Amino acid sequence: MYKVMALDIGTKRIGVALSDYLLMLANGHSCIQRQPETKALEEIQKIAKENNVKKIVCGVPLNMDGTKGFQADDCIEFANKIQGYEIIFEDERLTSDTAEENLRNKKIDFKKNKGLVDIESACIILEQYLSRK
Repeated sequence: MYKVMALDIGTKRIGVALSDYLLMLANGHSCIQRQPETKALEEIQKIAKENNVKKIVCGVPLNMDGTKGFQADDCIEFANKIQGYEIIFEDERLTSDTAEENLRNKKIDFKKNKGLVDIESACIILEQYLSRK
């Protein structure tokens, strides 16, 4: 049995979520600083190893018309540096907006801690992936 990890890769932070072993639930895990990049990649590898992860789902922020822009290319470039795991790309359009709405509905103040939005976004990315499986 294994888990699936999801990453919401931003320019400053990376939100991390993990599935359960039944591949049904997405749980927020942590928020990693993107810089320095080597440290971020090491932290992702560490979390993946500690949690028996086999697949990593990376959110790709496509433009509303479905094309790739700078952010999408940046996410793909970063994700391709992760070694030893199956990397799956998932369209993450509007996940940050949905994440903020979810946190507001839970009465969680995220304005001083944007990492909470990144973690919630990673959960949404993972939920999208798991719901298709």
